[in-house]
Amino acid sequence: MDLGIKDRTALVAASANGLGLATAIRLAMEGCKVALCDLNEDALENAIGQVQKHALSDGHVGAFQVDLRNTESIAGLVNAVNDELGTVSILVTNSGGPPPGPFDSASDEKWVSAFELVFLSAVRLIRECIPGMKEQEWGRIINFTSKTLTEPVPNLMLSNGVRLAVGGMAKTLSNEIAEYGITVNNICPGPTSTDRAIELAGARAEKKGISVDEELAITASKIPIGRLADPDEPAALAAFLASDLARYITGRSILVDGGAVGAL
Repeated sequence: MDLGIKDRTALVAASANGLGLATAIRLAMEGCKVALCDLNEDALENAIGQVQKHALSDGHVGAFQVDLRNTESIAGLVNAVNDELGTVSILVTNSGGPPPGPFDSASDEKWVSAFELVFLSAVRLIRECIPGMKEQEWGRIINFTSKTLTEPVPNLMLSNGVRLAVGGMAKTLSNEIAEYGITVNNICPGPTSTDRAIELAGARAEKKGISVDEELAITASKIPIGRLADPDEPAALAAFLASDLARYITGRSILVDGGAVGAL
């Protein structure tokens, strides 16, 4: 299937590993010019090699260091991508999640840090990319959030709170910029085989006094499909939502959870 995005420039945030890297690879396979970004330069160096192996053309992959908590760093990132790879047409916002814990463990400092990492990083990236998308009269904004948009996860107070803010912002924005041919959607993964999932499983396992493998098995047992997602599975949805075929889908939050969430 031709997704109609060959030679489009895609910027994927936090793409040195996990869902971001899987999405960058998938978009490279579709012929996009892909901009990777992360704070960790060593991880970026490894990631760019993986993405280049899947790119349809040489010179279509770039790597950029960025601090997603910093306004100036994000502005510099988008300017550099526009200059080196072309105006960003596809933006995938993504970030690491805040630390786990209940309400009593969430200080003001932790709330502010979570807000900057998860919510403001998305806002700032979108703000920088929208002018170019409006000029092209074509754009795709895809936010990796979480199944917490439909069902809060126990012991993830910070994540549950700030990810809902992303969902509300994205839905409102989708109506504001639809006339420019720009769509805005959220992907809500359930448990996925990433470093983040291992970290969260470790925190739960420690509280229960069991091993991480035992905790992951418990998590998988609650998913109708019977396993955690592979990062490529939410990434495949991201590629479709980035496509020309998905031009009539906007303002949606779509679960990729193996049927785990009970809501309709």
